[in-house]
Amino acid sequence: MGVRVPNSEHTSRPWRIHEVTRDFRVEDVWTVPATGGLAAFPRVVDVVTSYDPARSSSFAVRTLFALRWTLGGFLGLDRPETGVGSRVPTLRDRLPADLRAAPRPAFAALPFTSLYLLDNEFAAEVANETMHGVLHLGAVPDGAGAYRVQAAVLVKPNGLLGEAYMALIKPFRYLFVYPPMLRELTRSWDATVSPPASPRPLPTASDREGASSGTS
Repeated sequence: MGVRVPNSEHTSRPWRIHEVTRDFRVEDVWTVPATGGLAAFPRVVDVVTSYDPARSSSFAVRTLFALRWTLGGFLGLDRPETGVGSRVPTLRDRLPADLRAAPRPAFAALPFTSLYLLDNEFAAEVANETMHGVLHLGAVPDGAGAYRVQAAVLVKPNGLLGEAYMALIKPFRYLFVYPPMLRELTRSWDATVSPPASPRPLPTASDREGASSGTS
């Protein structure tokens, strides 16, 4: 289960994303339980980038995302000219050379574009008529040899419209979107990072005979 934590949990850590988001504000920071070793982090990112809210097991998530896409189409919030590279320049233009050369996994359904993937950090951006946003994931050591995932949302609202939009959706995000989404994602990456052990096969007759002959 995800838990909301103070914004300082994100801002106090030496994430590379700070280098390019000084004009963004931290909107939310959430953390989920330990996910295993650092080597598991890319698999966690795979789970996030492949997530499709239209196929969520949560009725609230499916309904609210469907409503958002419908309203966005009706109001023109998601027109191509409002996105990254049109209304706002991509943050990739700000990245240093080493981050520009990092892997950029593609999203299957969510309208994000990856910025970079490192051993312990992942960032992606999205933009529409209301804001320019960044999703940041970090692997945070838990002090016992494992890591927990920390997810931060950074935003740069587009004027009064953006500020009003962020205020309007805030209670829906906290009550109906983030909790079930984080539960679902946690179950998915737990199954990926720590798959259940296969049951041991029952011994066959030949196995039992071999064991008996070995002890005779």
